Amino acid sequence: MTWLDRIPAAARAYLDVNRLDEVECVIADFPGIARGKAVPAAKWERQQYFHLPNSIFFQTITGDWAEAATDGFTEPDMVLRPDMDTATAAPWAADGTLQVIHDAYDLQGNPIGMSPRNVLRRVVDLYRARGWTPIVAPEMEFYLVGKNVDPAKEITPMMGRTGRPAAARQAYSMTAVDEYGPVIDDIYEYAEIQGIEIDGITQEGGAGQLEINLRHGDPIRLADDVFYFKRLIREAALKHDCFATFMAKPIEGEPGSAMHVHHSVLDGTGRNIFTGPNGEETPEFLNFIGGLQRHMPASIAVMAPYVNSYRRYVRGHAAPINLEWGRDNRTTGLRVPVSTPEARRIENRLAGMDCNPYLCIAASLACGYLGMVQQTPARSMFEGDAYKSEDEIPYSLSDALDLFEDATELHSVLGEDFARVYSIVKRTENEEFLQVISPWEREHLLLNV
Repeated sequence: MTWLDRIPAAARAYLDVNRLDEVECVIADFPGIARGKAVPAAKWERQQYFHLPNSIFFQTITGDWAEAATDGFTEPDMVLRPDMDTATAAPWAADGTLQVIHDAYDLQGNPIGMSPRNVLRRVVDLYRARGWTPIVAPEMEFYLVGKNVDPAKEITPMMGRTGRPAAARQAYSMTAVDEYGPVIDDIYEYAEIQGIEIDGITQEGGAGQLEINLRHGDPIRLADDVFYFKRLIREAALKHDCFATFMAKPIEGEPGSAMHVHHSVLDGTGRNIFTGPNGEETPEFLNFIGGLQRHMPASIAVMAPYVNSYRRYVRGHAAPINLEWGRDNRTTGLRVPVSTPEARRIENRLAGMDCNPYLCIAASLACGYLGMVQQTPARSMFEGDAYKSEDEIPYSLSDALDLFEDATELHSVLGEDFARVYSIVKRTENEEFLQVISPWEREHLLLNV
């Protein structure tokens, strides 16, 4: 069997009509940026692994370095091995190009605990050790905006095909979707070539804001798809002279962008353990909710990883500020959508689209896992407008990190090494931000204080 026999059908179909020129060997860092190497096809066929320094997990979003190494900053190599099931085309490339996600190991063959994909695999393995199979379905919100080449200028909506900027407050409008139809057409085309199944695209409430839903399935596979999708969407946007942004709050006064994650859990027979034999809600269902309610405040630092993330949490602005749960209630942080008993699931609406999909899904699953293992009771279901309830989440990255650093139970699920390094890197990023003087400060403080 050759490596061609081990890759997905969509990748083989791509190579049937494209001569392979290059393979991009990639791994996600903390922000979800693709790090790695581009390898000529001839070398790829002879290569079983490659090396990359572990310092890619110490780098902040600005490109600076956090003091996260335990034995000094020596940058030892990791061994990166390909997961051939993730091989997919890069359809925007001029020559035949495949992307392959790699897993990180140390020189003794042990998984690198800091690697986001390994963090998620660790959590999934804890579920499987108890005979459970977690299932997720992510919803991705993002903006198509005008090219912003000057960071000092405000971000503006993209220009639609009518020659007018994309309009806000047009949720679920097909006319609004048609405004950027050419971009969406390329998103569909790229996704089909890559073998990624889209469940639907809708217009959201912001100007140029869209939502893409993915089919439910294995958490690692779906996190891979989101990782690939972010790049796919950016490339489709650039082709049409605009940017795609996954910032949690890119435009002042407009809604933020979330990554809602739907959760269910199957037993060894494939039965949804959230539903009993007579269609009733089970203790596991309520315990999963209880775990989210108990541990989510400490997880927000992972699901809202930047200073900008906390601008999304505004009362009454389509982002939850609470940990209430309710049936078909979009004002609650934890929503139980309308479904058949067999498809009963829990939607976590707290995470921002700026999250790393591996880490976000891992943290959310970790909260539910702890709830089921510890049999944590859920609070009573919330009735009515949950925006009128008490705030329950941190409102700054610094406060979120305070909670995360004290969350020893969460660390035991996600991994101690990951928790240590993640906290150091995020503290460093927060300190970098505090050194920047904003336009608001210059406008209101320069001559008035």
